Amino acid sequence: MSHVLTLIAPRDRGLPAGVVQAVRDAVGGGAVTTLSDNEAVDVALPAPPDLATVRRALGGAAVDAVCQPAEGRRKLLLVADMDSTIITTETLDELAAYAGKQAAVKDISDRSMNGELDFATALRERVAMLAGLELDALERTWERVRLTGGARELVATMRAQGALTALVSGGFTFFSGRVAALAGFDIHRANVLIDDGAALTGAVAEPILDRNAKLTTLDALAAERGLARSATMAVGDGANDLDMLGAAGLGVAFHARPIVAAAAAARIDHADLRALLFLQGYPVSAFVTA
Repeated sequence: MSHVLTLIAPRDRGLPAGVVQAVRDAVGGGAVTTLSDNEAVDVALPAPPDLATVRRALGGAAVDAVCQPAEGRRKLLLVADMDSTIITTETLDELAAYAGKQAAVKDISDRSMNGELDFATALRERVAMLAGLELDALERTWERVRLTGGARELVATMRAQGALTALVSGGFTFFSGRVAALAGFDIHRANVLIDDGAALTGAVAEPILDRNAKLTTLDALAAERGLARSATMAVGDGANDLDMLGAAGLGVAFHARPIVAAAAAARIDHADLRALLFLQGYPVSAFVTA
Protein backbone atom coordinates (compact mmCIF):
# COMPACT_ATOMS: atom_id res chain seq x y z
CA MET A 1 0.00 0.00 0.00
CA SER A 2 1.50 3.31 -1.11
CA HIS A 3 -0.50 5.69 1.07
CA VAL A 4 -1.86 5.95 4.58
CA LEU A 5 -4.95 7.74 5.86
CA THR A 6 -4.64 8.80 9.49
CA LEU A 7 -7.81 9.36 11.50
CA ILE A 8 -7.44 11.29 14.75
CA ALA A 9 -10.02 12.25 17.35
CA PRO A 10 -9.70 14.66 20.30
CA ARG A 11 -8.60 12.79 23.40
CA ASP A 12 -11.66 13.82 25.38
CA ARG A 13 -14.09 12.58 22.72
CA GLY A 14 -12.51 9.55 21.09
CA LEU A 15 -13.27 7.90 17.76
CA PRO A 16 -17.03 7.36 17.37
CA ALA A 17 -18.12 3.73 17.19
CA GLY A 18 -18.00 2.38 13.66
CA VAL A 19 -16.39 5.43 12.08
CA VAL A 20 -13.07 3.74 11.25
CA GLN A 21 -14.79 0.84 9.51
CA ALA A 22 -17.11 3.22 7.68
CA VAL A 23 -14.17 5.22 6.31
CA ARG A 24 -12.18 2.09 5.47
CA ASP A 25 -15.09 0.64 3.51
CA ALA A 26 -15.79 3.93 1.72
CA VAL A 27 -12.24 4.32 0.41
CA GLY A 28 -11.35 0.68 -0.15
CA GLY A 29 -8.72 0.70 2.55
CA GLY A 30 -6.57 -2.16 3.75
CA ALA A 31 -5.02 -2.93 7.11
CA VAL A 32 -5.86 -0.70 10.08
CA THR A 33 -3.09 0.06 12.56
CA THR A 34 -4.00 1.46 15.96
CA LEU A 35 -1.73 4.31 17.04
CA SER A 36 -3.66 5.12 20.21
CA ASP A 37 -6.73 3.27 21.46
CA ASN A 38 -9.90 5.14 20.59
CA GLU A 39 -7.85 8.15 19.48
CA ALA A 40 -5.84 7.54 16.31
CA VAL A 41 -5.47 4.91 13.58
CA ASP A 42 -3.72 4.48 10.25
CA VAL A 43 -5.63 3.00 7.33
CA ALA A 44 -3.47 1.60 4.52
CA LEU A 45 -4.49 2.68 1.02
CA PRO A 46 -3.36 1.82 -2.51
CA ALA A 47 -3.81 5.45 -3.64
CA PRO A 48 -4.94 8.82 -2.26
CA PRO A 49 -8.70 8.80 -1.59
CA ASP A 50 -11.30 11.37 -2.57
CA LEU A 51 -11.44 13.47 0.58
CA ALA A 52 -15.09 14.30 -0.06
CA THR A 53 -15.77 10.58 0.22
CA VAL A 54 -13.85 10.50 3.51
CA ARG A 55 -15.84 13.43 4.89
CA ARG A 56 -19.13 11.79 3.97
CA ALA A 57 -18.07 8.58 5.69
CA LEU A 58 -17.14 10.56 8.81
CA GLY A 59 -20.70 11.87 8.92
CA GLY A 60 -19.80 15.12 10.64
CA ALA A 61 -17.83 13.46 13.43
CA ALA A 62 -15.11 15.54 15.10
CA VAL A 63 -12.35 13.48 13.52
CA ASP A 64 -9.34 14.75 11.57
CA ALA A 65 -8.35 12.86 8.42
CA VAL A 66 -5.01 13.28 6.65
CA CYS A 67 -3.67 11.21 3.75
CA GLN A 68 -0.01 11.07 2.75
CA PRO A 69 2.51 8.71 1.16
CA ALA A 70 3.43 5.84 3.45
CA GLU A 71 7.16 6.38 2.90
CA GLY A 72 9.09 9.19 4.54
CA ARG A 73 6.52 10.13 7.14
CA ARG A 74 8.92 10.76 10.00
CA LYS A 75 10.48 14.21 9.77
CA LEU A 76 13.83 15.48 10.96
CA LEU A 77 13.00 19.19 11.17
CA LEU A 78 10.00 20.81 12.81
CA VAL A 79 9.31 24.50 12.24
CA ALA A 80 6.36 25.74 14.30
CA ASP A 81 4.45 28.98 14.55
CA MET A 82 3.91 30.20 18.11
CA ASP A 83 0.70 32.19 18.64
CA SER A 84 -2.51 30.13 18.42
CA THR A 85 -0.36 27.11 17.51
CA ILE A 86 2.19 26.16 20.16
CA ILE A 87 0.41 28.46 22.61
CA THR A 88 -3.32 29.04 22.88
CA THR A 89 -3.34 32.84 22.64
CA GLU A 90 -2.25 35.71 20.38
CA THR A 91 0.31 37.51 22.55
CA LEU A 92 0.16 40.80 20.65
CA ASP A 93 -3.60 40.98 21.04
CA GLU A 94 -3.26 40.17 24.75
CA LEU A 95 -0.54 42.79 25.16
CA ALA A 96 -2.72 45.40 23.44
CA ALA A 97 -5.39 44.94 26.13
CA TYR A 98 -3.05 46.60 28.63
CA ALA A 99 -2.76 49.59 26.30
CA GLY A 100 -6.53 49.83 25.90
CA LYS A 101 -6.15 48.99 22.20
CA GLN A 102 -7.19 45.34 22.10
CA ALA A 103 -10.18 45.75 19.76
CA ALA A 104 -8.26 47.83 17.23
CA VAL A 105 -5.21 45.58 17.31
CA LYS A 106 -7.27 42.40 17.11
CA ASP A 107 -9.09 43.72 14.04
CA ILE A 108 -5.79 44.26 12.26
CA SER A 109 -4.48 40.90 13.50
CA ASP A 110 -7.51 39.08 12.15
CA ARG A 111 -7.25 40.76 8.76
CA SER A 112 -3.53 39.99 8.58
CA MET A 113 -3.99 36.36 9.61
CA ASN A 114 -6.73 36.00 7.02
CA GLY A 115 -4.37 37.24 4.31
CA GLU A 116 -6.13 40.57 3.81
CA LEU A 117 -3.19 42.74 4.90
CA ASP A 118 0.56 42.61 4.37
CA PHE A 119 2.01 41.13 7.55
CA ALA A 120 4.96 43.49 8.00
CA THR A 121 2.84 46.61 7.50
CA ALA A 122 0.17 45.27 9.83
CA LEU A 123 2.77 44.44 12.50
CA ARG A 124 4.31 47.91 12.42
CA GLU A 125 0.85 49.49 12.67
CA ARG A 126 -0.13 47.35 15.65
CA VAL A 127 3.14 47.85 17.52
CA ALA A 128 2.86 51.62 17.01
CA MET A 129 -0.35 51.48 19.04
CA LEU A 130 1.65 50.18 22.01
CA ALA A 131 3.92 53.23 22.30
CA GLY A 132 4.34 54.18 25.95
CA LEU A 133 3.13 50.85 27.33
CA GLU A 134 5.15 50.04 30.44
CA LEU A 135 7.29 46.92 30.29
CA ASP A 136 5.52 45.18 33.17
CA ALA A 137 2.66 44.60 30.71
CA LEU A 138 4.91 42.08 28.98
CA GLU A 139 5.29 40.13 32.21
CA ARG A 140 1.57 40.25 32.90
CA THR A 141 0.86 39.01 29.38
CA TRP A 142 3.34 36.18 29.88
CA GLU A 143 1.50 35.05 33.00
CA ARG A 144 -1.53 34.28 30.81
CA VAL A 145 0.35 32.21 28.23
CA ARG A 146 -0.54 28.51 28.09
CA LEU A 147 0.90 25.77 25.92
CA THR A 148 -1.45 24.02 23.53
CA GLY A 149 -2.17 20.40 24.45
CA GLY A 150 0.46 18.02 23.12
CA ALA A 151 3.11 20.73 22.52
CA ARG A 152 5.67 19.28 24.92
CA GLU A 153 5.09 15.72 23.69
CA LEU A 154 5.48 16.79 20.07
CA VAL A 155 8.77 18.58 20.65
CA ALA A 156 10.25 16.04 23.07
CA THR A 157 9.39 13.05 20.90
CA MET A 158 10.79 14.56 17.71
CA ARG A 159 13.97 15.64 19.50
CA ALA A 160 14.38 12.15 20.94
CA GLN A 161 14.31 10.83 17.37
CA GLY A 162 17.06 13.23 16.27
CA ALA A 163 14.93 16.02 14.80
CA LEU A 164 15.76 19.72 15.08
CA THR A 165 12.85 21.72 16.48
CA ALA A 166 12.44 25.44 15.82
CA LEU A 167 9.88 27.94 17.05
CA VAL A 168 9.61 30.60 14.34
CA SER A 169 7.17 33.39 15.13
CA GLY A 170 5.94 36.65 13.72
CA GLY A 171 5.49 37.59 17.37
CA PHE A 172 8.21 38.73 19.72
CA THR A 173 11.39 37.31 21.21
CA PHE A 174 10.28 38.25 24.73
CA PHE A 175 7.67 35.51 24.43
CA SER A 176 9.27 33.12 21.93
CA GLY A 177 12.35 32.60 24.11
CA ARG A 178 10.22 31.69 27.10
CA VAL A 179 7.82 29.53 25.10
CA ALA A 180 10.74 27.74 23.45
CA ALA A 181 12.20 26.93 26.85
CA LEU A 182 8.84 25.85 28.25
CA ALA A 183 8.02 23.55 25.32
CA GLY A 184 11.59 22.31 24.81
CA PHE A 185 12.43 23.72 21.37
CA ASP A 186 16.06 23.75 20.25
CA ILE A 187 15.92 27.28 18.84
CA HIS A 188 13.56 30.20 18.42
CA ARG A 189 13.30 33.12 16.02
CA ALA A 190 10.92 36.10 16.28
CA ASN A 191 10.65 39.87 16.04
CA VAL A 192 12.20 42.26 18.55
CA LEU A 193 10.17 44.92 20.36
CA ILE A 194 12.09 48.13 21.00
CA ASP A 195 11.88 49.81 24.40
CA ASP A 196 13.55 52.71 26.20
CA GLY A 197 14.19 50.75 29.37
CA ALA A 198 10.84 51.59 30.92
CA ALA A 199 8.25 51.40 28.15
CA LEU A 200 7.73 50.31 24.57
CA THR A 201 8.64 52.90 21.95
CA GLY A 202 6.06 51.71 19.44
CA ALA A 203 8.69 50.36 17.08
CA VAL A 204 9.87 46.90 16.12
CA ALA A 205 13.38 46.04 14.94
CA GLU A 206 13.96 45.56 11.24
CA PRO A 207 13.92 43.39 9.23
CA ILE A 208 10.51 42.00 10.13
CA LEU A 209 10.25 38.23 10.47
CA ASP A 210 7.35 37.75 8.09
CA ARG A 211 5.88 35.13 5.77
CA ASN A 212 8.92 35.01 3.50
CA ALA A 213 11.31 34.93 6.47
CA LYS A 214 9.53 31.85 7.84
CA LEU A 215 10.07 30.06 4.52
CA THR A 216 13.69 31.22 4.39
CA THR A 217 14.23 29.91 7.93
CA LEU A 218 12.76 26.52 7.03
CA ASP A 219 15.07 26.20 4.05
CA ALA A 220 18.13 27.48 5.91
CA LEU A 221 17.68 25.08 8.81
CA ALA A 222 17.09 22.18 6.42
CA ALA A 223 20.25 23.09 4.51
CA GLU A 224 22.28 23.23 7.74
CA ARG A 225 21.17 19.67 8.48
CA GLY A 226 21.57 18.47 4.89
CA LEU A 227 17.85 17.74 4.68
CA ALA A 228 15.56 17.82 1.70
CA ARG A 229 12.29 19.68 2.12
CA SER A 230 10.56 16.30 2.12
CA ALA A 231 12.15 15.60 5.52
CA THR A 232 10.62 18.68 7.12
CA MET A 233 7.36 19.47 8.91
CA ALA A 234 5.82 22.89 9.46
CA VAL A 235 2.75 23.86 11.46
CA GLY A 236 0.83 27.11 11.77
CA ASP A 237 -2.56 28.76 11.65
CA GLY A 238 -2.35 32.05 9.75
CA ALA A 239 -1.63 33.47 6.31
CA ASN A 240 1.86 34.35 7.53
CA ASP A 241 2.55 30.60 7.64
CA LEU A 242 1.32 29.68 4.16
CA ASP A 243 4.67 29.71 2.36
CA MET A 244 6.44 27.50 4.88
CA LEU A 245 3.45 25.14 5.04
CA GLY A 246 3.47 24.79 1.28
CA ALA A 247 7.21 24.14 1.13
CA ALA A 248 7.53 21.63 3.98
CA GLY A 249 7.41 17.92 3.39
CA LEU A 250 4.30 17.97 5.56
CA GLY A 251 2.66 21.34 6.15
CA VAL A 252 -0.08 21.22 8.77
CA ALA A 253 -2.75 23.88 9.17
CA PHE A 254 -3.57 23.70 12.88
CA HIS A 255 -7.00 24.99 13.93
CA ALA A 256 -6.31 27.44 11.14
CA ARG A 257 -7.92 30.38 9.43
CA PRO A 258 -10.07 29.29 6.45
CA ILE A 259 -7.60 30.57 3.85
CA VAL A 260 -4.85 28.49 5.45
CA ALA A 261 -6.91 25.35 6.03
CA ALA A 262 -8.02 25.39 2.40
CA ALA A 263 -4.47 25.69 1.06
CA ALA A 264 -2.54 23.32 3.32
CA ALA A 265 -1.83 19.71 2.40
CA ALA A 266 -2.90 18.61 5.88
CA ARG A 267 -5.26 20.16 8.40
CA ILE A 268 -5.99 19.45 12.04
CA ASP A 269 -9.27 21.02 13.09
CA HIS A 270 -10.22 18.97 16.17
CA ALA A 271 -7.29 17.20 17.85
CA ASP A 272 -4.36 18.76 19.71
CA LEU A 273 -0.67 18.82 18.75
CA ARG A 274 -0.26 15.10 19.47
CA ALA A 275 -1.85 14.74 16.05
CA LEU A 276 1.45 15.77 14.43
CA LEU A 277 3.10 12.71 15.96
CA PHE A 278 0.33 10.39 14.79
CA LEU A 279 0.72 11.85 11.29
CA GLN A 280 4.34 10.71 11.40
CA GLY A 281 3.26 7.21 12.34
CA TYR A 282 4.34 7.34 15.97
CA PRO A 283 2.23 5.16 18.26
CA VAL A 284 1.35 6.71 21.60
CA SER A 285 3.69 4.24 23.29
CA ALA A 286 6.61 6.01 21.59
CA PHE A 287 5.68 9.48 22.83
CA VAL A 288 8.19 11.18 25.10
CA THR A 289 6.72 13.22 27.92
CA ALA A 290 8.93 16.18 28.71
